[in-house]
Amino acid sequence: MILGVLKETKINERRVALSPEIVKMLVKKGFQVQIESGAGLGSNFADEDYKLAGAGIVSKTEIFNADVVLKVNAPTREEASQYKKQAVSISLLYPYTQPELLDMLNARQITSFAMDAVPRISRAQKMDALSSQANLAGYKAVVIGANALGKIFPLMMTAAGTITPAKVLVFGAGVAGLQAIATAKRLGAVVEVSDVRPETKEQVESLGGRFLVVETAEEVKTEGGYAKEVSQEFLAKQQQLIKDKIKDADLVITTALVMGKKSPILVTEEMVKSMKAGSVIVDMAVESGGNCEISEFNKTVEKYNVTIIGESNIPSLLPVNASQLYATNISALLLHLANNEGFKWEMDEEITKGALITHQGELVHEFTKSILSK
Repeated sequence: MILGVLKETKINERRVALSPEIVKMLVKKGFQVQIESGAGLGSNFADEDYKLAGAGIVSKTEIFNADVVLKVNAPTREEASQYKKQAVSISLLYPYTQPELLDMLNARQITSFAMDAVPRISRAQKMDALSSQANLAGYKAVVIGANALGKIFPLMMTAAGTITPAKVLVFGAGVAGLQAIATAKRLGAVVEVSDVRPETKEQVESLGGRFLVVETAEEVKTEGGYAKEVSQEFLAKQQQLIKDKIKDADLVITTALVMGKKSPILVTEEMVKSMKAGSVIVDMAVESGGNCEISEFNKTVEKYNVTIIGESNIPSLLPVNASQLYATNISALLLHLANNEGFKWEMDEEITKGALITHQGELVHEFTKSILSK
């Protein structure tokens, strides 16, 4: 079975789907691996590195003849139109956001698996690309914020006086949020955290953060590690809770996502106006609409003396590590689904069923169908 790896074409994308180390492992297992020339350069993987690992370096046109095409981001419609019929595509896909691409995949009977749809169960942890990338993003978000902030994080006692620690406010205690908490604490900041899921309180406190409790009788439901959309009443109470906290924050990091929905607005324009001059917001949810009302997609802007960072692809700022981890994730899924001779097609198996989006010309993913039918 021939595996093809395309060079990513998304703006500012520096990751690649397979690292030379993972290529070497797949070649040993009997796969033939072809890499588009230059695909790994953004992650500091040269074509020669892939050759030494046993891959062939080919043109983009030749990649389209592969049995399985591996990518970080979803294929473009132009790319999908050139995949050979009945090929298999494995990538991040977020299928409910791009129905036209699904139509193209179905028209060519391309089977697609979405890395973002891998079930978050214990035996699929090695395949969990969302977690591996979010972990890196949570770390980098703090570093970006610290760099933009005009003060240091830790308490420092000097002969010239005492410097008080920076105050960091984190929205969302998922994988990215927890890593942001841990990183900010390691740098010496005082960290407070807001999350709609009360069960995250223990994790937050174990990392040294202070959990801000929303007093409500409403029970927040989660699905696949994400909070389902909560009521406007809950969001209003949450906003009231953080209204005073945000005035004292030096750095605010927002990570709140709702699967299949626009990100909730957690930081309003009025809240930004109330923040201290020189404070910083890193909106990690900007690609899904943003948690800050006035953040701008892929821009760093200054409004009301507050710096607002709307970087949509933070993992790509750490391309070496991000590619290494993603390559492990995607190869683990591939080896679960197939061997070097072909796919197993265990259609009722939990991981297969969870990640399979299109097959034999049809959309088969139930969650995606439910979103697109609304």
